This record gives sequence, structure tokens and C-alpha cells, in this order.
Amino acid sequence: MIEIAKEKITCLNMEQMIEVDRAMIEDYQIELIQMMENAGRNLAHLARNKFLNGNPSGKNILVMAGSGGNGGGVLVAARRLSNWGASVTVALAQEPEKMTSIPTHQLDILRRMKIENTEKATTTDALKGQAYDLILDGLIGYSLKGAPYGLVADLICMTNDCNAAVLSLDTPSGIDTTSGTIYKPAIKANATLTLALPKVGLFAQGVPEYTGELFLADISVPPELYSSPSLSLQVGAIFSESDIVKIV
Repeated sequence: MIEIAKEKITCLNMEQMIEVDRAMIEDYQIELIQMMENAGRNLAHLARNKFLNGNPSGKNILVMAGSGGNGGGVLVAARRLSNWGASVTVALAQEPEKMTSIPTHQLDILRRMKIENTEKATTTDALKGQAYDLILDGLIGYSLKGAPYGLVADLICMTNDCNAAVLSLDTPSGIDTTSGTIYKPAIKANATLTLALPKVGLFAQGVPEYTGELFLADISVPPELYSSPSLSLQVGAIFSESDIVKIV
């Protein structure tokens, strides 16, 4: 695994990440579904190699999906892990009709694949008593505003009470990636795969205890995008040797 020191990498706040997403879609015509596919593919590869001994076949995996981009990313990972032989269960944190359009598209693919629990929001009661080899957390991303509540909070608490390893996408759900605020409840992950560039809040006091090992994945952001007047950042070819790097 390629490693990069946190002192040598640029970090983004929420405003900057929103601008990266806007520029990707509007200026470079790289659509959200493409970024989501890249995120989910990398998440599945990290899950396989770090937590599943290089072979997901026969492993039980719980995939927890929120309504936005992080939810769509973990649903992409669910598809890939299922294709690789894993037994995948999806936990939806909301009714499917409340999901945004692109995660809904990913969910429809899983329905066609007959993946479990893709028809309605999943109560924690439906998940209790199950043994999982890995839980993928895609409940809330960098747009978090305030403490998780309702079913999302229930799923976070259930996850923290499980013995399974936890891999979060972009950020552990319940962490404000700009301020570094740790809300209650918040996922306590074994590892986190953040996207494009790290978020400043991931290095705030106490947060590394929740992220676990921190990895960074390529979602195909052109380096020159970061140097645009709206961002004025200098970012090199971080992923020249690997689509995933470890931040140390």
C-alpha cells in the first residue's frame, strides 16, 4: 500500500468540497454517477483486501446506505462485493422514495440482482442477531448538519455495538468533516476511505479514534481543477501509483 504523510497533503473544508463537486459536473462534465462508481469500486477493493483476506466469497456484509452520494457509493460497493461472492444485506436509512435520483438508480440495480432489504427502510430489529464479517457505513457524508437522529442514529448505535469490522466511506457518519465535531452518536470505524482529498475535520482532536486507519481514494478529479481561481490549491498526481493511498 502506498503511504503519504498527512503533512504533505492538501485538505478540504465543506465549501471547497462542494466546489469540487460543482466543477467536476459543470466544468469537466464528469457526472456524479461516474464519481459514485469510482468511490464504490475503490471501497469494494479496500474492503476485499483489508478486511476480507482478499476473497469476499461466502462473507456476510452489511451495507448501510443513506439518501445521498455516500449511500450511492456503498450501494456500488454492495454490487461489486456480491459479484465477488459475498452475501450482502442492505440497510436503508430511509424509504427508497426519499433517496436522491442517482443512489436510487444504484438501488434499482441491486433489486434486479435480488440483494436483500432493498424495498424499504430497515429497522435495527430486522438486523439484530445477525453475524457480519464487515459493515460498510455510507449513512451520512460531508454534508452532515447536526447530530444524527431517528433511524440513522439507531443504525449507528447498532453498528457500534456489533463485533464486526466497520469501514466508512468518506467519513464516519456523525463526524463534521469541517469542524471536527464528534456528534452523538457517531460511527467508530476500523478504517475510513475518504474521497478526492482528505477533509480538514478528519484530523481534529479525537476524530482519528473514530476514523481508524485513514485511506484516500481517487474519484478522477483532474489535478488542474484544484488550481482553478475558485480553489487556488496546488495538488499533484497523488494517485500515480495506486487508486488508493494510505494517509499516515
